[in-house]
Amino acid sequence: MSEPAAPLTTKSDVAYDKVREKILSGDLPPGSVINQATLARTIGISTTPLREALRRLKAEGLVELGAHRDAKVTELRAEENRDLLEMRRSLDPLAASLAAQRRTKDDIAAIRASLDGLRAMPSNPDYEQLLHHRRYHRAIYRASHNELLIDALEGLWDKADRYRRFALEVDRGPEARAKKDEEHRMLAETIIAGDSEGAAAVMTEHIDTSLAARVGHRLHR
Repeated sequence: MSEPAAPLTTKSDVAYDKVREKILSGDLPPGSVINQATLARTIGISTTPLREALRRLKAEGLVELGAHRDAKVTELRAEENRDLLEMRRSLDPLAASLAAQRRTKDDIAAIRASLDGLRAMPSNPDYEQLLHHRRYHRAIYRASHNELLIDALEGLWDKADRYRRFALEVDRGPEARAKKDEEHRMLAETIIAGDSEGAAAVMTEHIDTSLAARVGHRLHR
């Protein structure tokens, strides 16, 4: 889930940010039809900047646009979840390994700050909890200092948050959540210590036991 990199300056930016939040937070669930006139009134803008925002969200794969200005939130698909998981199994451990090799003092400070107060997400996370989780992982992959890798993981995380929320509809239980908290702590420690192999190993386990890895069978039903 991306946070705005700069202050929102246009009505289209405002619409994009608000609609995107509604989609990723579950207020606009997968498959739901978007009444553009109603949504524009809710946001407090006209339909023109809203349509511009929807075109941006379509490019990200979050929205489908019909020929007659119909709009719908993209459905969740087992195949896309599989593809995201396969990509993350390769790229996230690479980013963690590189972060352990290349992290700066500022990177270490960002990782520690994002870890502060981070807890495994509950069954019905709010938007801020999703953002906090994303801040932590963003602090790690930005510490890789590989711009192509960072851009790729930004895109993967944008799509993966919807599947993460879907998986959380089934409660993991306190033991599974405690394990995730420990993985977050260990991942930060190995990167800060400069242990590239250890960081990659912890990240691999983190992904293999992740929410995305649990959700595939439910999407096939």
